[in-house]
Amino acid sequence: MAEQAVAVKTGALQRILTFLGVHSLFGSAIGYLDTTIRSLWIPSWLPSWCPTSENQLKMAEDRMLQCVDGSFSRQYVPISGGNLLWTLTFNTDGVKGKTPVVLLHGFGCGVGLWAHNLCALSQRRPVYALDLLGFGQSSRPLFSTDAQEAEEQFVESIEQWRAKVGLEAMILLGHNLGGYLAASYSLKYPGRVKHIILVEPWGFPERPDTADEDRPIPVWIKALGAMLSPFNPLAGLRLVGPLGPTLVQTLRPDFKRKFSSMFSDNTVSEYIYHLNVQTPSGETAFKNMTIPYGWAKRPMLQRIGLLQPEIPITIIYGSRSSIDGHSGNTIKAMRPSSHVEIIAIRGAGHYVYADQPDDFNRRVLQVCDQMD
Repeated sequence: MAEQAVAVKTGALQRILTFLGVHSLFGSAIGYLDTTIRSLWIPSWLPSWCPTSENQLKMAEDRMLQCVDGSFSRQYVPISGGNLLWTLTFNTDGVKGKTPVVLLHGFGCGVGLWAHNLCALSQRRPVYALDLLGFGQSSRPLFSTDAQEAEEQFVESIEQWRAKVGLEAMILLGHNLGGYLAASYSLKYPGRVKHIILVEPWGFPERPDTADEDRPIPVWIKALGAMLSPFNPLAGLRLVGPLGPTLVQTLRPDFKRKFSSMFSDNTVSEYIYHLNVQTPSGETAFKNMTIPYGWAKRPMLQRIGLLQPEIPITIIYGSRSSIDGHSGNTIKAMRPSSHVEIIAIRGAGHYVYADQPDDFNRRVLQVCDQMD
């Protein structure tokens, strides 16, 4: 549906492509062919074209987690509709009784990308990391094409997961899309949330007025955006088939640098590849939750003021990120009688937790220690 996709725009281009993991026009242009090819060949053709499988994703995640110290469990947590949410649990005897931290990853990510953070955060309290519904090793169901209904599906999956795991209350930490969903969940289930930590959250501001005479949008970008609008954001990665792993390594060498203290090979890029060439599910839901240029159809700033005032919010940004950080100040102004803290991590970009993990972990632990 043309009105529901992520297109390309000068100002928003850098932001949206940063967290979609596509840094070249090529990555977007080939997306034009993805659905076309799907309509010309049988559905079973494309998965065999991409050198991936659920087992390869599992092995790639195992490699990501091999440097995580300490004991932890891995399990599928069943929720409604026969769906399963893949979950990592860190809960030693020494931290039992503390309010747990629940990590919600961003678009196109998975639990393995918290590798820098899991051990440090779990030293002081229980930590749970789950693959969101439609992402990673979790089930990949069909989502509603309606933005509100798709958002509700995400939120209900988190609530069903919480009930199944048996958590009475939690500190919700969400990055990117995970931040948006953490806020949405907290609006609906405020009694289950002790603190919200929004890390470079997506989907908070409204789309700015497009009539910006100082920075007009080139005609070719408008045309390309219209052409690509029916297609999923990462369609191009699936389309290139066996070239996909090399494409990720070429377009996202920064991820290798972020985890260079853990891996000297292509472990990270291989994990990112296998995360994002499985059946598009959460990816499609995300597309249906956006308007052109990657803005949220239902901006969270329109609703965050309804959050119960006793729930504290911490917003963490990277000082070098291209994501607009003004939403934090807006939230603070909207909640004058509530705790709202804004933290900037020096030297970090959008992936704060991987760019400056030691500083990120220290600041998150400080925030959590205020709880109990």
